[in-house]
Amino acid sequence: MTDTTSLTPTPYTPPQVWIWNKANGGQFANINRPMAGATHESELPVGRHPLQLYSLGTPNGAKVTILLEELLAAGHVGAEYDAWLIRIQQGDQFGSGFVAVNPNSKIPALLDRSGPEAVRVFESGAILVYLAEKFGHAFLPTDPAARAETLSWLFWQMGSAPFLGGGFGHFYAYAPTKQEYPIDRYAMEVKRQLDVLDRLLAGRRYLTGDQYTVADIATWPWYGALVKGQLYGAGEFLSVHEYRHVLRWADEIGQRPAVRRGRMVNRTWGEPAEQLHERHDASDFETKTQDKLAP
Repeated sequence: MTDTTSLTPTPYTPPQVWIWNKANGGQFANINRPMAGATHESELPVGRHPLQLYSLGTPNGAKVTILLEELLAAGHVGAEYDAWLIRIQQGDQFGSGFVAVNPNSKIPALLDRSGPEAVRVFESGAILVYLAEKFGHAFLPTDPAARAETLSWLFWQMGSAPFLGGGFGHFYAYAPTKQEYPIDRYAMEVKRQLDVLDRLLAGRRYLTGDQYTVADIATWPWYGALVKGQLYGAGEFLSVHEYRHVLRWADEIGQRPAVRRGRMVNRTWGEPAEQLHERHDASDFETKTQDKLAP
């Protein structure tokens, strides 16, 4: 017998004035709310490096740690950084110190203390551009046409990923009940996005051509993980094997040592050997991953 309750949602007529009902928040009810600002006083820790990153190893957080590790691998010693863990399920992002760095209370957030006055940068795309420009346009071309192409794909990712995460991922994996309409709607859009990438990568090594850029670094943690079956357990559902050019691109980038390191930082799930909850020195990868810490 088919459970039709999973396919046919209860009819809903929006009220004239919406009122927040926390009980409808599902898995994230304890942290989602319709207002901004701090909920409690909490100072952020500060390490010894000029760059202080406050984040979590989600796809958006991994973008920044991957770029920082790539910068270090390219010889930019000034890119050394402290990466502090922000546990969003516990509401760390609503502490007064974090809100001062990012009023939007989302990870990642960066504080650059290298100058006379600290510079705050939030939104992952903005952080990538800031760091690339800070270190001599590393992974961001200076040629006007190549720069425009890179920024176009970077902002494509910033605009597209919410359909994947907040749309498809939410309704497919996290919503309190499975509903056919939103899952179909967002699955269709995610597959369209994958087709956009697959057609592009059929003729290019990387998103913007032969050069590996911040556009690839931003896109890989989302769409690379998706086609490798590492997001939402949805690989078979979305037939990700069909996007062979995206798979080739995802595999190539995933083999980069800096990408492997960056993906581990602030990660609190998966294999213990792939989790480095905080990163304060390059040697932490050899001594402080979760499998190396005493129980």
